[in-house]
Amino acid sequence: MLVTQLALVSETELITPSQLNRVAAALQKQATRDFCPLWQIPATVDAFDKLDDVPLGYWPMIVRDDIGTPGAAGVHMDDNGQPFALIQYSDSWSLTASHEMLEMLGDPWGNRLVAGKSPKPDQGVVEFLVEVADPSEDAQYGYMINGLLVSDFFTLNFYDPIVAPGVRYSFGGHLDGPRRILPGGYVSWRDPVSNHWWQQIWFGTDRPEFRDLGRLTAHIGSLRSAIDARTRTAQRIAAGGPRSERFSEARVLTGQVKESTSARAQGWRSRIASLRSGDVTEGVWAEGAPDGSDVAEPSGESPVPESPREAVHRRMRELGVQEQAGRIPDHPAPPDGNAPER
Repeated sequence: MLVTQLALVSETELITPSQLNRVAAALQKQATRDFCPLWQIPATVDAFDKLDDVPLGYWPMIVRDDIGTPGAAGVHMDDNGQPFALIQYSDSWSLTASHEMLEMLGDPWGNRLVAGKSPKPDQGVVEFLVEVADPSEDAQYGYMINGLLVSDFFTLNFYDPIVAPGVRYSFGGHLDGPRRILPGGYVSWRDPVSNHWWQQIWFGTDRPEFRDLGRLTAHIGSLRSAIDARTRTAQRIAAGGPRSERFSEARVLTGQVKESTSARAQGWRSRIASLRSGDVTEGVWAEGAPDGSDVAEPSGESPVPESPREAVHRRMRELGVQEQAGRIPDHPAPPDGNAPER
């Protein structure tokens, strides 16, 4: 099974190396612990100081604070058709980075369609665009990893034909059925009869609404990038995340986690200082062989035969003879008196 390798890179001075590493660790845990068991897509996430350091074969996720242009943020393709993500910086950028990572893992090239019954009653079977984090993308449905806010995502059961008891439709359990959305989320599909793209959106209203996007007559990038540009997904997440109650909870937890990790780091430093000073005894032993002794309990294995020189040394130790330099020849005669072979 191929492992997807992702590189998290910051190109803004608003993110410190420490923050970059901590977010990368949270994303790695989400990809390995939460996403992979449900989607069977193994992935690694590593932080790099700059784009020049990213090894070949990695898909970069680049955080910037000057993207600006609508539709520029999100997952795109490079000149060789390989995906990369542009992430709009905000105070809740870990949520945005998580969203883009999940979408990149679920459908790297952004063109995957899955057939299913349309949420719109007067439509039949349509083709849903796979966007694993959009139906529950609002910050209030995110969760914490290492004190950082990350995005919810749907499971493969999201496209099931019917509701079934005990089925998990999103990682956080917020979705109560297939092909449904939550406040702040949306889902997109193409109606093959009209060739129009449709969405069910829930942006600032009491209930979800249907929106006809019309026919997509041309697009440079993927279907997902065209839809996200029209819906302004990245900008909405970046703007809404810092204002959410969930993000406020995350900031408090982040401070608590930092306090705990700092205390643990101080414990490590103290332990290292004690080891280097020689003040620490790793263990107290009684009744065994003294330190440095070559005496050992029988192991039950066949003993290794002594060499002639070892036999002479053993005999002299038994007689209490002190070994002096030059007293023992290089090839002494063994105890039986036979000369050793040359």
